[in-house]
Amino acid sequence: MSTQSNNLPESFSSQPAAPETLVRTRPFYWSVRRELWEYRSVYLVPLAIAGVSLFSFLFVMPHLPHMMRAAMVSAPIHYRDRVAHPFEMAAAFILGAMFLVSIYYAIDCLYGERRDRSILFWKSLPVSDLTTVLAKATVPLILMPMLAFAITLVAESIMLLLGIAVIAANGLSVAAFWQQLQPFPGMGMLLYHLVTVHMLWYAPLYAWLLLVSAWSRRAPFLWAVLPPFAIGIFEKAAFHSSHFATLMMYRVGGGREAVDSMQGDMPFHPGMHLTPGLFLATPGLWLGLVFAAAFLIAAARIRRDRGPI
Repeated sequence: MSTQSNNLPESFSSQPAAPETLVRTRPFYWSVRRELWEYRSVYLVPLAIAGVSLFSFLFVMPHLPHMMRAAMVSAPIHYRDRVAHPFEMAAAFILGAMFLVSIYYAIDCLYGERRDRSILFWKSLPVSDLTTVLAKATVPLILMPMLAFAITLVAESIMLLLGIAVIAANGLSVAAFWQQLQPFPGMGMLLYHLVTVHMLWYAPLYAWLLLVSAWSRRAPFLWAVLPPFAIGIFEKAAFHSSHFATLMMYRVGGGREAVDSMQGDMPFHPGMHLTPGLFLATPGLWLGLVFAAAFLIAAARIRRDRGPI
């Protein structure tokens, strides 16, 4: 009997321990999965907009040969703009939907778990507040831009195949259509725009929304908008200047230093001249990232002390 009891702990101690990296990364991984489970609009809304864009393109397809014939007699830049317009509109709508959903998600994610009292359950799990906040910040800063890029790539690939079929069926040059449209450089510009603007430049904006979402007890959107608005009014009334308003417009307007010039109306036109060195050397970029880190740390500390509403 004593021999068996002595061997039992030894047999348990001889079992291999779980890898330390697995223990560290699983809480963050499942925290991100939780956000996708709770906020299905993160991927359903861009998918719906892509579906609407594809459906709309079916009505454009019969007019595509006429558009090409009319464009070929005009300047090359006009030729490209006319042919690429449906593709650029589809990408713009998907990105616009992604941006609006990102704002809604960031302002609601921490506030919503206090409103429906699910924070009591999530705090009972062995997941730190910082891990939870970082997982929530990952959604608008990384997941949604990459998801929007993947959805846009698939949608525009389908549109491209349909357009090639229509062009070939009408006896027009598929090579000229492909050369002027430049789909792959356009996708490269789109990815560059998502990384520089939506991931890096907008990081302090999303972090500020997360901070307000963790702090406010009601109407988080108003608390996110009113303080900057009040600061701008106070500066204008007291000092007759608008430096803060200019700073806000500069931040919301996107990192203009990422490109040297823009051709056309879209920020991902394949004719843009990229300036990543100038963008990375912009003080506003790094100052914004510092503020984003400070906002996220503050949001984690506030979540630790906050309870249900």
